[in-house]
Amino acid sequence: MADDPIPSDGARELVRGAYDMHVHIAPDTVERRIDDVGLARRCVELGLAGFQLKSHYTSTAERARVVKGVVPEVDVFGAVTLNRAVGGMNPLTVEIAAREGARTVWLPTVDSLNEMTGAHELAPGAKPPVWMRLQQELRDQGVAIEPVRVVDDDGALLPETHAVLESVKRHGMVLATGHLHRDEIFAVVAAAAELGIETIVVTHPEFPAQDIGIEDQRRLAETGALLERCFTTPHTGKVTWERVFEAIRATGVEHSVLSTDLGQVFNPPVEDGLPLMADKLLDAGFTEEEIRTMAVTNTRRLAGV
Repeated sequence: MADDPIPSDGARELVRGAYDMHVHIAPDTVERRIDDVGLARRCVELGLAGFQLKSHYTSTAERARVVKGVVPEVDVFGAVTLNRAVGGMNPLTVEIAAREGARTVWLPTVDSLNEMTGAHELAPGAKPPVWMRLQQELRDQGVAIEPVRVVDDDGALLPETHAVLESVKRHGMVLATGHLHRDEIFAVVAAAAELGIETIVVTHPEFPAQDIGIEDQRRLAETGALLERCFTTPHTGKVTWERVFEAIRATGVEHSVLSTDLGQVFNPPVEDGLPLMADKLLDAGFTEEEIRTMAVTNTRRLAGV
């Protein structure tokens, strides 16, 4: 679109070799800015190493393998998100996705107890997530959607959550916390770390539904978890850029990983998200080396390369 911000050439070069491990693109349940094959081709043109397909409703593992076959020059990863459409906290879902090649397991997002029962006010002028409309349409049609719980009323992990974590560990997958509540995140991260899951990501901790404070982010980083900084969260006005910068400085760049969460039709092109973040970080005083750590080194860690 004509009014989309344009990344600098320097920023594009700075993120060369990076993976965007959080994108929402077509085919999907809603209109998206680009499809998966189109994005793969753009990555080849721009020197991005690849991306991971995220759906709130279905596994993308098989689809990723097809795209990789069409555009073999880039790596395309599948994932699964444990919302109600795939059975919630269902270890069988994880097992099948893993055997199909899925890289990441996101814990519940749109169907998390946190999202379905919490009242998360957006900042004035902030754009709401596009999935909210679909969730409401389903309810209006009488489709019953029960929240997906990961802990019991006392805050202890449910048996099915333990089973999911064991499957993630067994297959060497990445565990991402999704849209869980702060207390759920701490419970899951502690259990995953104790179990020996090597790569844990705290999904967009600045997002209003998570709203994880600085001290809590420090504690999570101390467990070895990576803190995901998504382009869309500040770009759409849900938080300020300065809050994101403050959290990165407080926790250390080695504990932060950049992703875009892009694909919405009203947002910039997906392939521009990482370099646009690089420009923002440069303007805020971060060094090129620090940005490379978050955009390239840490995304390659998530990709397992």
